[in-house]
Amino acid sequence: MLPSYLFLSEKEWQKRIEKLFEILEKCKLCPRKCGVNRIKGEEGFCKLKFFPKVSAYHPHFGEEKVLVGKYGSGTIFLTSCNLACIYCQNYEISQLRIGEEISFERLAEMMIELQKMGCHNINFVTPTPQVPQIVKAVYLAVKKGLKIPLVYNTNSYDSVEVLKLLEGIFDIYLPDAKYSDDEIALKYSQAPNYFEIMKKAIKEMHRQVGDLKINEEGIAIKGVLVRHLVLPNNLAGSEKIFKFLAEEISKDTFLNIMDQYWPAYRAFEFKELSRKITPQEFKKALFLAKKFGLRRIYW
Repeated sequence: MLPSYLFLSEKEWQKRIEKLFEILEKCKLCPRKCGVNRIKGEEGFCKLKFFPKVSAYHPHFGEEKVLVGKYGSGTIFLTSCNLACIYCQNYEISQLRIGEEISFERLAEMMIELQKMGCHNINFVTPTPQVPQIVKAVYLAVKKGLKIPLVYNTNSYDSVEVLKLLEGIFDIYLPDAKYSDDEIALKYSQAPNYFEIMKKAIKEMHRQVGDLKINEEGIAIKGVLVRHLVLPNNLAGSEKIFKFLAEEISKDTFLNIMDQYWPAYRAFEFKELSRKITPQEFKKALFLAKKFGLRRIYW
């Protein structure tokens, strides 16, 4: 199965790229809608400007098996984030913003290098603040022979308007379902109205690509794969998230319930986040997911 982007016309590519860069002129790439002119180098919440900024890229073997396969997921760690999670395990990238500004051509070359290494997909980590840059670089990479699926690996604090411009470009969406309580999302991630924004974003992703499809080799080729990180003291609000996925997305949603929370970055400043989760907390999350009839649970 060939990636969808190989079927986009030249006219359609140019139309999408033009619209996305228009959004950068008064930035509303994400729900924060900072309104800064990033084309002129102005900075909003994410502190990013015009050119792509990347922290690292390599075949990654720590993702879900359906993404990793034998040769790894071709992961590009994009610098910065439009959230500010106080427990972020990658805070050097997301909040200290350690990385390098590069050209669109160099970002395209990275994709080709990862493909040549045998990677099964190109996995963009935290793409939301750099969608125009990514799409332009993908267009250049297609000209150089890119032909593996693209993964949109996101915190789900995404604009539906922007996601619609990605239809037919990204075949795999990998959204986090982080919180179901907006006060908690605001306190720990500076994310106003997170739950409603997340729900609308995942609905749009599912509308575009549907449930996760896996080929005969066990590799994901198209669809949505949702991640949910269980937090101590039920701070993620897992039950409402599972209910939403089962009733408003699909009981066949491929759901990775993650138990690897540990108090990174500034988490020790908050007593309720200053420990790992217990086996009982994780078992309860699994029980709740099954209670709502979710059938494709991965951990």
